[in-house]
Amino acid sequence: MTRLAPRGDAAVSAFPAFPAFPAPRFLLGRALPLLALLALVLAAGQPARAADNWPSQPLRWVVPYPAGGGTDVVARTLGQAITPALGQQVVIDNRPGAATIVGADAVAHARPDGYTLLTADTATLAANPALYKKLPYNADKDFVHVGMVARFPLILVATPNFPARTLKEAVEYAQKNPGKVNFASPGAGSPHHLAMELFMDQTRTKMTHVPYKGAAPAVQDLLAGQVDLMFLDLAAGQQNIVAGKVRALGAATPRRLAALPAVPTVAEAGVPGFEAYAWQGVVAPAGTPRPVVARLNAELVKALGSPDVQKRFEGIGVEPVSGTPEEFAQYARAESERWGKLIKAKGITVD
Repeated sequence: MTRLAPRGDAAVSAFPAFPAFPAPRFLLGRALPLLALLALVLAAGQPARAADNWPSQPLRWVVPYPAGGGTDVVARTLGQAITPALGQQVVIDNRPGAATIVGADAVAHARPDGYTLLTADTATLAANPALYKKLPYNADKDFVHVGMVARFPLILVATPNFPARTLKEAVEYAQKNPGKVNFASPGAGSPHHLAMELFMDQTRTKMTHVPYKGAAPAVQDLLAGQVDLMFLDLAAGQQNIVAGKVRALGAATPRRLAALPAVPTVAEAGVPGFEAYAWQGVVAPAGTPRPVVARLNAELVKALGSPDVQKRFEGIGVEPVSGTPEEFAQYARAESERWGKLIKAKGITVD
């Protein structure tokens, strides 16, 4: 990391020492502005010195999902990968609840000293601001983007007893039976739910949403034939797809997935331009020193390029994605506009 020269010390030495005897009253009026200026200079030096010594203690990485899931595995894998380079342990702190709001709130109000990070995903930065009338955090103002780290490919799957065998047949069946086909999601406003809303828009179909509290119960009912369809992320569904327990109709990706080469993309199966992901990145509290953000980004990019990390991600069905903080911020803003527009047009709310 490029070390910054501490600011403030040189400015302090430039000021002459104040006399020990009481100053004449007319000089006090001049001294007070100088004291105020001195205080500002000293304050300006603090972030630079803090960044220069960073990290000097373990980092806390807040994951707004339970331990053991794909998001948790991604954070733990990257945390372990960057620990040697930082010289400090990265401690994962699982704070699940309320569509990532619990964890996001905790980090938004944490000290911006570079020792608190958050896995921020589609819900945190793109969907929640449109889904909730009031949030305890501001997605645009309370965080600084560190870098994108992963995308979870989404796949449209059907229960084995669903009458349609292909995506084209599924669309035709849904068009002939408006409202009678139902689909599951891990929750209202989740990327999986929003992907299906987008799919219905582009195919001019109407299906009934059945929201669950998480992916596990949704998949369980899909396997049991209680629901017809679902957009399922590869990390949660790959095993059941390969085993033939659910039927993959199309991947919501621009190209076929290496893990499922026989599954066509939704676009090539009849819905041109269709693409949807559940994505994740890392953010820190707004005000975190820029040199710290740059160092964190550099270490994450290096880790994401590691064969060990890539192999681990591939094993759980996750696509590693890296880039600059600015690129992540731009991507998150574009996704917020995209999904926010859809949420408002559909009147989706969770309040």
